[in-house]
Amino acid sequence: MTKKAIFDIHIEANGPMVHLKGENSEVLMVPFKGRVKSDLFNGIVEPSGVDTQIVNAANVRHMSARYMLTGTDSAGQEAHIYVENNGWFDDLTKTMPFHTVPTFYTDSAALAPYLHRDAFVGEGVDEADGLHIYFYEIGGQANA
Repeated sequence: MTKKAIFDIHIEANGPMVHLKGENSEVLMVPFKGRVKSDLFNGIVEPSGVDTQIVNAANVRHMSARYMLTGTDSAGQEAHIYVENNGWFDDLTKTMPFHTVPTFYTDSAALAPYLHRDAFVGEGVDEADGLHIYFYEIGGQANA
């Protein structure tokens, strides 16, 4: 599988986490903000992002992050990109990078034909400056 990087999103914690510990499960809601840079889009992660993590009885952590990017698209126009990013990993091994499947929605005329496809994967990587989410196009070349 070939993959080409399309976004680098640097995640920053944004406020207190909400935690629920049940008899055989756990829920954690993590608010965040950040910044995004790429050849396609540059801007910020609005400070209303949230990553909801559910750890089930088998210690599998399911993650679902939802957030809005605001910035400038590759055509120089102001634009937004909504991201829904889903992934999971075994909570006992916490392997990195963790892998995700994103879905994008945008109001950018330049990016919509490209981003409104199911052709992307993500990786979460802990780096010296914090968590980065990298999104890649799979099976082709970025052409937006």
